[in-house]
Amino acid sequence: MAGQAVPLVRVVRSGLEEAVHLGDVAVVDAEGRLVAWAGDPDRAAFARSAMKPLQAAVSLSLAPFGFSDREVAVMCGSHNGEPLHVEAVRSLLARAGVAEGALRCPPSRPLDPEAATAERAPVLHNCSGKHAGMLAACRAQGWDEERYPEPDHPLQRRILEAVREGTGLEEVALGVDGCGVPVHGGPLRALARLFARLAVPEAWGPLEDSVRRAVEAMRAHPYLVAGRRRLDTAVMEAVPGAVVKGGAEGLVCAALLGPGLGVAVKVRDGATRATGPALLRALRGLGVAGEEELARLGAFVAPPVLGGGRPVGQIEAIFTLSQP
Repeated sequence: MAGQAVPLVRVVRSGLEEAVHLGDVAVVDAEGRLVAWAGDPDRAAFARSAMKPLQAAVSLSLAPFGFSDREVAVMCGSHNGEPLHVEAVRSLLARAGVAEGALRCPPSRPLDPEAATAERAPVLHNCSGKHAGMLAACRAQGWDEERYPEPDHPLQRRILEAVREGTGLEEVALGVDGCGVPVHGGPLRALARLFARLAVPEAWGPLEDSVRRAVEAMRAHPYLVAGRRRLDTAVMEAVPGAVVKGGAEGLVCAALLGPGLGVAVKVRDGATRATGPALLRALRGLGVAGEEELARLGAFVAPPVLGGGRPVGQIEAIFTLSQP
């Protein structure tokens, strides 16, 4: 199904529509059937950090170190760099017997302004949990720990196999993610299929236990996945059975454990401010988020537009899901 992007979200200031964000939405079941959509569900996109739950599951399947749920959650996350996130990453590394200096993600400052520091360090990078999990897998398997970000590394080949399995794609677009490891891409409906399968762990065969562990850890500790004032954490705290993971450039995906569906939302211009309203509009249209949940998520449903430090408008979703 080919189609054009549709207006997903508009920005209203003082009664005037000031900006419109176009994009696409795909809702798919675990068999890959398109359940609902807006715009073009076949629009190609890189998964970016939305792939982290699966990357973590592959690492877990190779690293039998008895990780805690908190450690698994931060392995799946794009964390704020708050003290509890950094503590969880360091705990993960220590449990695997890996030195912090082995992390190959770029030195960074925390994403969270309140945790900001003049220091830059790889452990403060939002992807350090993912990298720590990858290092743990390499340590357990006796694989080269210096080259783990390279696409021909045994770990990255295993992850690519899992991505093919989850998306149903024979050919997966490959690139380099911001943190330096391979990034995977394909049609939006394929990314949604992967998330639908996260909601149905038994679909993964040998990876079933690791996928289940990753999903359960994210649900148990959503704050370790992102942190304060973050969409992923807020939606998982408010919406029962939702597992949410955002990616860069306006992408956010969700696994819906009850109906066994996957949702992928892509804002064409990459604007992060539009992802929350768009995702929550989709969850409302699917009957997953009701008035009580949306009331708790008001700051993400319709973020305020400020003028002089006070609300003078809002950012609001304006699309309707289509169904077969």
